Amino acid sequence: MAALCGLVGAVLVQSAQASTLEAINHTHWAINRFSVDGRSGIDIVGPYQGGGGGCCYVAPSRWQPGMTVRVDWETGEGSSAGFPGFADREKYYAWVDKIDAKKRRLTKLVPVPDYTGQKVCGLTVHFLPCDELQVTTSCYAYGSPEYPIKTPLHLPEPQSCPK
Repeated sequence: MAALCGLVGAVLVQSAQASTLEAINHTHWAINRFSVDGRSGIDIVGPYQGGGGGCCYVAPSRWQPGMTVRVDWETGEGSSAGFPGFADREKYYAWVDKIDAKKRRLTKLVPVPDYTGQKVCGLTVHFLPCDELQVTTSCYAYGSPEYPIKTPLHLPEPQSCPK
């Protein structure tokens, strides 16, 4: 039985491509944490920045129509403005409560674009205004002409979001 499990494990590893989870944040909020299909993206991603570095996104060897990933994330205040220091505990805890009140936890299923015939280099999640997301498995760097997502890093925040 152990040999069979090892064989199945080897076949699964050969049929999948594993690499890092990255993020591009196009919003004024910080991405305090994010995960894709339960795997952590590790780093906090500041407003209008990139980051991540978690391991690993495992892409199936073949893309299938309807393929999605589940992205869980927490947004929060993207600045430490107003930090009162630690000396006055009452002011400090009031500041922490104000920061915590702005945190939101979200989950979304996101379609994975067709990567048939392409090399897969992990997964990059783009966090967009109105809690929208886009993902790519592209090996090109964000901003390069070949990169499939052309969304500018600094997007204006809309007055209201569609519901």
